[in-house]
Order: sequence, then structure tokens, then C-alpha cells
Amino acid sequence: MERKKNISMAVIKRLPKYHRYLNELLRNDVDRISSKELSERIGFTASQIRQDLNCFGDFGQQGYGYNVRELSNEIGHILGLTKEYYVVIVGAGNIGQAIANYINFQKLGFNIKAIFDINPKLIGLKIRDIEIMDIDYLDDYLKDNKIDIGVLCVPAKSAQSICDKFVKNGVNGLWNFAPVDLIVPEEVVVENVHLSESLLTLTCLLNGDIK
Repeated sequence: MERKKNISMAVIKRLPKYHRYLNELLRNDVDRISSKELSERIGFTASQIRQDLNCFGDFGQQGYGYNVRELSNEIGHILGLTKEYYVVIVGAGNIGQAIANYINFQKLGFNIKAIFDINPKLIGLKIRDIEIMDIDYLDDYLKDNKIDIGVLCVPAKSAQSICDKFVKNGVNGLWNFAPVDLIVPEEVVVENVHLSESLLTLTCLLNGDIK
């Protein structure tokens, strides 16, 4: 399918949810589904679903709906799930360990190659057979290995310097859990996961009149 230009970030952020629900349908042996039926499951309106998918091509057929497997495969292709990504985690605290232990990342094609930390009590330990290495070796490791995604699970004060090491060594995708906005070149993509901001959004909705 030909992807149109200037797809909004809101549409892009909905794609993983489509992919997750479609895979659930496949596990339940559902072969096809209408936009109305999908809307009842996923929580978006049927009109929104059609508009989103039309950004990437003509997926459904009137009177037939969507072929679940074909749509799942197409969205997986759009999400870049047709290839493997090599990943390095910096920070082996609670968040870093949780990411390293999440088996579904590997199923999706995200291959964690190395984990680094500054804490001598953690260095040398293993998470799923991956030894935690001293942060002092990060630069050399990145020079010697092609890495696609860097995961930052470090304090705010350390995040930019770690980011700079990734960027300097050609890592163009950063998944940032540090509570700070990173400064990167235009070609580098950063996805921020600021946990406190997400929690404060929840409390705002709990305590305000915002719908």
C-alpha cells in the first residue's frame, strides 16, 4: 500500500493499538471484520478507523469489511515490524530491567544486544543471559556494533551525555525514559516516555472537568 505524505502523529500513535487488536482477533480465529465491529472492540468510531486506514491505502471492501490477517500484516509493515532491530539499554534499574525482561519485545523483532549501568553492584549480573556491562565501555561497544535503538533509563542529569554517545555512533532511534527533553539532530527520532507526565495527565482527568 502506498503511504500518503504528512500523516499526523495522532494517526501514527493509533496504529499500534490497531495492530494489537487485530492480533487478538487472529488468535480468536476471526477472519474478517467491519469498521463498525472493530470500533466496538477498539473504542474508536468507525469513521475514525476508516479515515486512519485511508491514510495508507484502500484496505477494506464495502459489504465485506477488512481481511484481518491482511490488515494486520499491512499495519505491521507500516510499523516497521518486517525487520529486526538491535537495541542497547542504558540503565539497569527497575525500568531497564523490566524492559529487558519483557519477552514480547523480542517477539516483535527487538533484539536486546547489551545493557549498561554505572552501579558496580549491578555490573556483571545477567538479565535473560545478557550481562550488564560498565557504562565506561558504552562508547567502544557502539563503535564496534550496529545498533538501531538506544533505550535511556537513566537520571535526568545523565540523559543528554548518554544520548550524545548514541548519536555520535550512528544510533538514530532513542526511547527515552529520563524525565528530560533530549537535544538531538533532525535525523534522530526520539520517543519520550515520561512516566510522571502520564500520571499527572491521569490525575488531571480524575480531578477536573475535562472530557
